[in-house]
Amino acid sequence: MSQNIVDITFEETALADVDAALRTLDAGLTGLIALDPVKRRRLHKMGDKSEAFCRLAVDVLTANPQILPPTFDLAALQRDVAALDALRSRTVVVMRLYQKMLDTEMALGSDIMSNSVEGYQLLKLAGKSGGLDTLRKQMSVRFKYRRMRDEEEGEPEAEGEVPA
Repeated sequence: MSQNIVDITFEETALADVDAALRTLDAGLTGLIALDPVKRRRLHKMGDKSEAFCRLAVDVLTANPQILPPTFDLAALQRDVAALDALRSRTVVVMRLYQKMLDTEMALGSDIMSNSVEGYQLLKLAGKSGGLDTLRKQMSVRFKYRRMRDEEEGEPEAEGEVPA
């Protein structure tokens, strides 16, 4: 095997622990919501500059509650700020873990694809006399579109070239 970006094995007990932790996270974060794309697009967004404005507004409103009408729920606004602060630090940890999971998944897929292509090329060379021609032909379907495209463009695939 010529490519091995990541070599990882997950023990069943470790996976069971991860699954339990995920269930715990899901159960512990019951107030989280899922927005549909239309709602997500229509919401006011709070970026970095807006956040500074919002935090100042909360401070000013908290210091001057007499200016607020009875229908304005200052306590709800303060709870939202506290919830955002509590969620944000955990979101950073989950996002870092999520990115590592995505990168590992990509590296595993790349290792598998790279080494499968290499194995396929070896099969093309050595499989002719080993009675593996039918299996090689089944595998060649993966590269059929590329061959057809290359032939249409007048560039037949060269021997030994790695198909995409």
